[in-house]
Amino acid sequence: MSFLPKALTVPATSALSRWFASRAPKSDSATLNLRNVYIFFSREGMLFAVLLVITFIAGINYGNNLVLGLCFYLISVWLISFHVTFAHISGLKVQLIEVTMAEAGAPVWVTLQLRSESRQPRRQLLFGFEQVDKETDKKSSKKIKPNVDSQNSVLVTRLQGEQIIRLPVQTHSRGQFELPRLKIKTVYPLGIMRAWSYVYFARTAWVYPKPEAFDWQAQYAVASLEDLPTGGQYRQGQDDFERLDNYIEGESLARVSWGHVARGQGMFTKHFADPVGHEQSLDYADMPAVHHEQRLAQMTYGAMRLGELGAPFKMRLPSDASAAAPMGEGDSFAQACLLRLAKTP
Repeated sequence: MSFLPKALTVPATSALSRWFASRAPKSDSATLNLRNVYIFFSREGMLFAVLLVITFIAGINYGNNLVLGLCFYLISVWLISFHVTFAHISGLKVQLIEVTMAEAGAPVWVTLQLRSESRQPRRQLLFGFEQVDKETDKKSSKKIKPNVDSQNSVLVTRLQGEQIIRLPVQTHSRGQFELPRLKIKTVYPLGIMRAWSYVYFARTAWVYPKPEAFDWQAQYAVASLEDLPTGGQYRQGQDDFERLDNYIEGESLARVSWGHVARGQGMFTKHFADPVGHEQSLDYADMPAVHHEQRLAQMTYGAMRLGELGAPFKMRLPSDASAAAPMGEGDSFAQACLLRLAKTP
């Protein structure tokens, strides 16, 4: 609990964060050493420090050598814990391997490689990214909360050699996302001292809009295939009606047109089609929304849907006015379209 006014604690926290950042330049790999490892009493260690003070005062006040001997013994335990805890985290190497792309409001996943060259295994190392405040998560400024969510952190109980871990980082808005600082801490072996370090990564992640569903086939709702325009969007896979054929014995009754049977016109079977070989088109100007971000969200939905169907399609953004929009198909092309939407101004 802080006894200082909020107006004073916020600038103090910001100044301390800038000081930490000045001692650890941004990089995709870092080695923990004397410059960027910090150590202080843990929460339980503060009680241990109070015990040291009490035993020392009691030994001096009453002239009791036995109490003073206990005090000096506890001090030696504290000094050994100080050295061992610091040495336990110092020398650890962290390298950023991969950062995934995610939709706004979902976490991006960061893959890290940990390397320890010590002969002794490192134990009880906690890794976690600090949280980004949703209210100030803007392209120009971000407020970092000093705490690490225990649900989004990884505890490495034993590390020797190399190990790969994956950590989530929560996002809030579309665009380029700067990773918050990674916090590494340990209280091993006695829990008296807490050693920690911050790692600032240079690589950024991209966040595409959250998909917003809309009827992107409504403008092509026509009666026959011949009436469809070139590149028209008229197939959704196996759920779209294509034609009626005479019923053949052995076909599934679920596809029988019972409306024709009820009118006495005979038994017909409904046939459906896939979008293979038909060019689809997603155009920013055709989106039914008014606002820019909402249009991008609708295009995200269309790109993801067409990627799942495996239909060849092209996506036209405002920046493609003077250039031909690229065309492709499948999940890989859909991911490339999502990246374009994330980078759109």
